[in-house]
Amino acid sequence: MTTDSKHADQIAPKLLNREFTVSAPNTAWVTDITYLKVGRKRHYLTVFIDLFSRIIVGWDLSDSLERHSAIRAFHKALARRKPSPGLLVYSDRGIQFASYDFRAELKRHGCVQSMSRKGNCWDNAVAESFFHTLKTQFILHRRFSGRLEAELALF
Repeated sequence: MTTDSKHADQIAPKLLNREFTVSAPNTAWVTDITYLKVGRKRHYLTVFIDLFSRIIVGWDLSDSLERHSAIRAFHKALARRKPSPGLLVYSDRGIQFASYDFRAELKRHGCVQSMSRKGNCWDNAVAESFFHTLKTQFILHRRFSGRLEAELALF
């Protein structure tokens, strides 16, 4: 399990409302975290997906579920795409995305935060679908001995 939604941090409104088709790039990004086995440990993959193209625009692989991985992935997406203010960033209610530091980064870059309802995976179906495909089509028969090997194979 990668989502800890039992926290006291601020929850953003559900603005995306399962509207997964947008008319232009960098209008809305969805983000989520999944775990992968790397060596004998779990590592956590955070991705940002542009809803227009369904391209991974930012990612980070970490051995920790701390908010810093989500922030690093967000920074990679910003550097790659340079979105205009008003970008909608959609996630689940996980503590990483509700953290003060993550919300401050969104605000600093003029982004609008949106979150799913509690415990509803369908609200973030694009990210969930990507992780399902990644795990069943790519990772299922692979064993990664270390983080660098996993990163090189994934990206």
